[in-house]
Amino acid sequence: MRHIKISKAADGVATLVLDNADAPMNVVSQDFVREMTAAIETLANDDDVSGVILTSAKPAFMAGADLKFLVGAYDRATMHDHFAFSQGATAMHRAIEQSGKPWVAILDGLALGGGFELALACHRRIAVDRPGTAVGLPEVNVGLLPGSGGTQRLLRIAGVKVALDLLLSGRQVGVEEALKLGIIDEVVAPGEAEASARAWLATNPDPVKPWDVKRAPPPQKLGLLVPSDAADYSMAAAKLAKKGYNLPAGPAILSTVFEGAQLPMDKALSVESKYFAQLLGNPVARNIIRTSFISRKAAEKGAWRPADVPKSKVSKLGVLGAGMMGAGIAFVSAKAGIDVVLLDRDVPSAEKGRQYSAKVTQKLIASGRMAESDADAILGRITATDDFALLEGCDLIVEAVFEDMAIKAETTAKAEAVIPEHAVFGSNTSTLPISELAKASKRPDQFIGIHFFSPVDRMSLVELIMGHQTAPETLAKALDFVAQIRKTPIIVNDSRGFYTSRVFQTMIHEGAAMLGEGVPPAVIENAAKAIGMPVGPLTLLDELSFDLPLAIVDQAIAQEGDNYLVPAGVATLRRMRDELGRGGRKAGGGFYEYPEDGAKRLWPGLAEHFPQTDDWDIEDLKARLLYTQALETVRCLEEGVIETPEDGDLGSVYGWGFPLWTGGTVSYIDTVGAPAFVREADRLAQLYGERFAPPKMLRDMASNGTQFYAAADKGEAAAQKRDALADA
Repeated sequence: MRHIKISKAADGVATLVLDNADAPMNVVSQDFVREMTAAIETLANDDDVSGVILTSAKPAFMAGADLKFLVGAYDRATMHDHFAFSQGATAMHRAIEQSGKPWVAILDGLALGGGFELALACHRRIAVDRPGTAVGLPEVNVGLLPGSGGTQRLLRIAGVKVALDLLLSGRQVGVEEALKLGIIDEVVAPGEAEASARAWLATNPDPVKPWDVKRAPPPQKLGLLVPSDAADYSMAAAKLAKKGYNLPAGPAILSTVFEGAQLPMDKALSVESKYFAQLLGNPVARNIIRTSFISRKAAEKGAWRPADVPKSKVSKLGVLGAGMMGAGIAFVSAKAGIDVVLLDRDVPSAEKGRQYSAKVTQKLIASGRMAESDADAILGRITATDDFALLEGCDLIVEAVFEDMAIKAETTAKAEAVIPEHAVFGSNTSTLPISELAKASKRPDQFIGIHFFSPVDRMSLVELIMGHQTAPETLAKALDFVAQIRKTPIIVNDSRGFYTSRVFQTMIHEGAAMLGEGVPPAVIENAAKAIGMPVGPLTLLDELSFDLPLAIVDQAIAQEGDNYLVPAGVATLRRMRDELGRGGRKAGGGFYEYPEDGAKRLWPGLAEHFPQTDDWDIEDLKARLLYTQALETVRCLEEGVIETPEDGDLGSVYGWGFPLWTGGTVSYIDTVGAPAFVREADRLAQLYGERFAPPKMLRDMASNGTQFYAAADKGEAAAQKRDALADA
């Protein structure tokens, strides 16, 4: 066997060690299920074996299923195949339960997903009390449910309330909480687990699970007639409704638990497999897994990094500008162990930026997520100053001063007079062309855009913008820095608005256009939330202030003239700001008003100045918000602003919150299918304007029957590269 090792002791106790031969983590794969099933049968039929200890040779016990296999299953397999896969793993776990011999699992490190399902099938679970040991069933986070008995065993072991909490949240549970919840049986100190397992096996424990006792009743024979259980189901359903209706895993989990609770174990497990198969055959799970796991991990491991450039590491970083962005960049860099020079126009301003790190670390200490000594070390790495001379020896500069070409040029010149010749200069800008900014640099080949998102400590994406003269070596060093601070990079070529700002603006302008058409503002906001956007376009415009999107539009008009298609929402924004004196939250109010003594509310004057009609269709509103962003992403691909579907999806999901259920703007088109997408875009163009007209790239794909990801894989080569990096 390649993934399993078995040994037997003289006392009759066998030890089965999980040790994946192909990856650093134990995962559930078809090969593993076959080997494990054979091993269980061998141990069950061995009269010399009285009990089994299940443990791991890896730093963790076991992760869940092999996600690369699952994401490919959507295209490769049928619903029948999905059901059979679930039933195969389910039968493996039932074989443990019904082997006639007690099994005890030693959980040292993470036991998640299929790993924890395996442990739940054992007769006893012993957890090692060390940092990093945790259990959980996080499948809901990738659009699935536990497919080999996890829903039904958790229900029968811990009850409805605990099962629904853990299954619907997907959260990890530490050893003390797991013991309290009854989902593990014992917590021991490091080095004591095997002795404890052997001591328990020596008591000759009953190897029959409670649900396998003859004529054992199902856990909830009366179902909703039990008031407490009815309340738990109702509350869970309400929470799911609040999250939105585009994520099918939650409702499937709720149905699986409810139905399974009223059935004998084997019938309940069949119900679980049925719902698992439906989810695995749904593109939502494929989309979530591909973007949030495979593409993201590959990007973080350097999938598109120039291969011939030696790896680099930033030891000393200069951050120019100690405002909100600069302060956040300083914090995440110092947290990663980098010495940071945080520079501003005067020491008090720089020190104010440094104090941001103090506030963040104090919150982490208060929540138990950081030791005080670690917080002190982070603050000790940040030097607040107004002296450019302290930038000497910096490997990288991140400039985060005011969005003004002249100010940035002056700052660049002052910094380059001090920093070493090998240092990379990065500008954190969301709007100004990198190639223009690089003209102020003595070394434009070492100049690159490094666009962070606010708040930096919570937003994972970093947009790296290649100027016309940016060298591959500079890109490689920037990617190494992003990996060092544990962020997710995408690579963008210089253009107006880059990628994220350019596409994001289409959504907020579409919301403003809807208001101008007479759509009630609350309907606009709720349409955005209904598709899965975190907040509505009017809220976003208020937070941005109307000056920024209008300034971008004015700049584009000046540069491109009649060639520029003015966004449909501009007239609404100009009227709000210039005629009605409402320019957003910073200006005192925009679409919303912000009373000091209460929560924000939509400005009542909107109904007067933008008369509302009932001539709107909610499905059209939702389609417009999705399609306008997806179409602009295609234009970015067509123009070479971004070069891979992965960058498009990662940027949209992690940059501005495009709904994860779609997988991102590019995956959304693949999910709909190019022919159907083009037909709908043409319909929207006839009704609402030229902005919805499909680009030539998309029309060609519709004619040829191709998809973005199929085209990008180029005979599996790119897919294999992504998979290898995800494994690493």
